[in-house]
Amino acid sequence: MLTMILVGLAGGLVTGVSPCVLPMIPVIFITGGSSADEGRVRPGYGRALAIIVGIVVSFSLITLLGTLVLAALGLPSGLLRWTGIVLLVLIGLGMLIPSVAHALERPFARLPGWTPNGKGGRFGPFLLGLGLGTLYVPCAGPVLAAISVAGATGDIGWRTVVLTVSFAIGAAIPLLVFAVAGASLTRRLAAYRDRQRTIRAVGGVILIGLAVALVFDAPARLQAAIPSYTASVDRALAQSDTVNRALGRSVGGAAACTGGGGLADCGPAPDLTGGGRWFNTPGDAPLTVTGLRGHVVLVDFWTYSCINCLRDGPHVRAWWNTYRGSGLEVVGVHTPEFAFEKDAGNVAAAIGDERISYPVVQDNDYAVWNAFGNRYWPAKYLIDAHGVIRAVSYGEGGYAEMEQRIRTLLHESAPDAALPAPTSGAADAPTAAGPISPEMYLSASRSAGAYSGGTLTAGTHDYSFAPDQQADTYALAGRFDVTDESVRAEDGARIRLDSTASSVNAVLGGNGRAVVHVDGLPDRVVDVSGPPRLHNLAAGDYRHRVVTLELSAGVDAYTFTFG
Repeated sequence: MLTMILVGLAGGLVTGVSPCVLPMIPVIFITGGSSADEGRVRPGYGRALAIIVGIVVSFSLITLLGTLVLAALGLPSGLLRWTGIVLLVLIGLGMLIPSVAHALERPFARLPGWTPNGKGGRFGPFLLGLGLGTLYVPCAGPVLAAISVAGATGDIGWRTVVLTVSFAIGAAIPLLVFAVAGASLTRRLAAYRDRQRTIRAVGGVILIGLAVALVFDAPARLQAAIPSYTASVDRALAQSDTVNRALGRSVGGAAACTGGGGLADCGPAPDLTGGGRWFNTPGDAPLTVTGLRGHVVLVDFWTYSCINCLRDGPHVRAWWNTYRGSGLEVVGVHTPEFAFEKDAGNVAAAIGDERISYPVVQDNDYAVWNAFGNRYWPAKYLIDAHGVIRAVSYGEGGYAEMEQRIRTLLHESAPDAALPAPTSGAADAPTAAGPISPEMYLSASRSAGAYSGGTLTAGTHDYSFAPDQQADTYALAGRFDVTDESVRAEDGARIRLDSTASSVNAVLGGNGRAVVHVDGLPDRVVDVSGPPRLHNLAAGDYRHRVVTLELSAGVDAYTFTFG
């Protein structure tokens, strides 16, 4: 429980200081300090708190229940957003015209403590917070992604509720600071006290202006134009084992591709079936991973109101435009974060506005999202020409590295083809001076041709090194538990690898350490923890090497790769 609360607060605080909150700051600052009474100055701090409480309540309820309620009642997915816009306009008019404010609060006249009592009422600040909460679309960090998916799919338990409330509180704390600052100015500065009516009018104009800007999606354009100074923190949270365990996510699977700078093997890519409408395909016909075999495929999860996705999109479009003639296919998967993003017309408009010409599937029911085990917006899955996921990237950033991986896989699929110049500072992997060892799998299902003893058998066995070992193979010594995906070290576990390459890498998981022995070099210790990750074992000039790994009990070995 405590870990869940801390994770939610951390994710909310990061969101609360991100560029995504910038359009709300002037509204919170002005309205947090402007009194609803015309004849006297109210202390203001309670008003500031009421606004923030309203935001927390409405954002939490809408994020968790909005999609389900709209679907159950058969209402349009954009209803909540338009309700919030209309509410902002009415409250703005209320700040300009006192009679409108009284009319808005009249339904709450019988509630104790919220009585209008002839001076504008006390419910207005909370009502304003409710309206702002319906329109608050924060950056799609990993915590908010987990909340949105749970709400959209109906998988709501007590853990999700705790996470949602703690996230909303964390995101609201920075906003509360601005609201209290506005209230403090109202209390302390004579200029504010003497011009309450003018300040209220300014606040009303700002609210109406925000509502109009939201109609034309102007705040999203502003946010997208500002560099995300919290992107690196979001990426760290998305790849944190502690955070993912608290969110109930698996820390294995595709995470094997996220830890290193190179390529790994995350298994065959799931198909793209189960989604809804397709865009930018001949006849809007669906695509399949099987039908795309022979191409390098980048699957990009996004949603049109996600500010992170708007900043990320130009890089994906640049890769598509640059490499489509060299064998790259891009498939956008539009999985909605909020209910209003399910509208097909809005998605089509966003595709046009963003000048997206590659295929896009509308994934309203999270079918493709769940098939990939995705956890974030934006997220990229890079698939090689054989249909195997080779790299995964969550969030913004890492563009040069991802482009280099794209170029590497394109070169693998067509070694003699010349590639265009890179778009984001990527550099091609150095060309080897000769043939390099092929990728080797350590498992009962895929060890043929790589294991020096023939083929590994599932189960726990004792092994010993053979006196003669062929080139481009590995051998085992000690006790290992062999599965269909990996080998797990038990007692006295060692792996001897005979290879020829410039760099030698291994995908290792579990918990423990690996001691790396290379002839002529001092031993090196590699700490292993958490999900499978790519670790470099040796690097330098292109040459033949014999590398021996001593693995502590509990370390899993999946593959060896070479460059």
